[in-house]
Amino acid sequence: MSASVVVAGASMAGLRAAEQLRAAGWEGHVTLVGGEPHMPYNRPPLSKEVLAGRASYESLAFRPRAGVADVEWRLGRKVTGADLSRRSVRLDDGSVLPYAGLVVATGMRPRRLRCPGPLAGRHTVRTLDDARGLRDALTRPGARVVVVGAGFIGCEVAATAVGLGAAEVTVVDPLPLPMAGPLGDLLATALLRRHEQRGVRFALGTGVSGFEGDDRVTGVVLEDGRVIPADVVVESVGSVANTEWLQGNGLDLSDGVPTDEHLRVGGRPEVIAVGDVARFPNARYDGVPRRVEHWSIPTDTAKHAAKVLAAHLAGEEHGLAPFAPLPTFWSDQHDFRLQSFGSPVLGKDDVRVLEGDPEGDLLAGYHRDGLLVGVVALGGKAAAAGAARYRAELMARAVPA
Repeated sequence: MSASVVVAGASMAGLRAAEQLRAAGWEGHVTLVGGEPHMPYNRPPLSKEVLAGRASYESLAFRPRAGVADVEWRLGRKVTGADLSRRSVRLDDGSVLPYAGLVVATGMRPRRLRCPGPLAGRHTVRTLDDARGLRDALTRPGARVVVVGAGFIGCEVAATAVGLGAAEVTVVDPLPLPMAGPLGDLLATALLRRHEQRGVRFALGTGVSGFEGDDRVTGVVLEDGRVIPADVVVESVGSVANTEWLQGNGLDLSDGVPTDEHLRVGGRPEVIAVGDVARFPNARYDGVPRRVEHWSIPTDTAKHAAKVLAAHLAGEEHGLAPFAPLPTFWSDQHDFRLQSFGSPVLGKDDVRVLEGDPEGDLLAGYHRDGLLVGVVALGGKAAAAGAARYRAELMARAVPA
């Protein structure tokens, strides 16, 4: 077999990496290895449109570009080990795949609560199968739902559960406000008010110590002693990077896979990381490596990293400037949307109202050292359009040399 590229991870990031390798001129063999049996699909609708029944599971599948029609798919297989010095990966069926180039695209998995109590009735939202199981549970008449975690997924699931007619929906989080981590207090307070107005209850400032029930969950025990009755529990308490298979290669895997400014791993030009598993420095802001779990990142990282890898495999210099994406995210909850451009988390200490007010549609600007580094809109279409107007300003900001 001629020189091959192995793409470890067959979700959006892996697919985009394969497509971009072909677009960059790589004509050699490509193998995509994915733990799920499904072809790559779009994950954000799982907690919203699909869970609500407004979109079919089939509608989520990406249509691969013609350039990857000849790639080899190994679905339902997991990468369990790697020897970067020998340029090979091992799969869970015992097979070993040698490579000339390796794309790390194994993504994340949901973090689970380690609390005493039954497992039945407890759900996460990451895969198609997760969404199928949760939708069945949420559509049972009189369902009492407890969502543990008030982040993006938790708030989206809570909003969806209310829309499906759940009898009670309660969100539990140790922080005092929902989504305070990425948004800061101003937007988080406005978000809390909107959820409460639409019927979501909150138990904030406390965590979960256990679950009641014999064979399945009947209640959630909080650290402050309260017990919330529950038929359905959704655990949305963060993510864990799928990096165990890379252990033993001298990499710092404490938070994803560290890369350089061109998404290369461990000083090896033949290994790149893409998607939300990659911990990279963003030259637009500073040299601090960070993971970014936004929908735009798989495509952005794949486009840059694939060019770097393709050039290396061809024995050429890539000639690219350091990777400097403008992160973008949105979150649909109830009848409103959060829309963001830039990196608000870097400017949470200096948040200013740019348009509107907290009682209605609101557009907030996030500043670091007096410079605008991110905007977030909360409200309807007009608010989202307002955020988009600042995109050019954020893009035009000079990237440090």
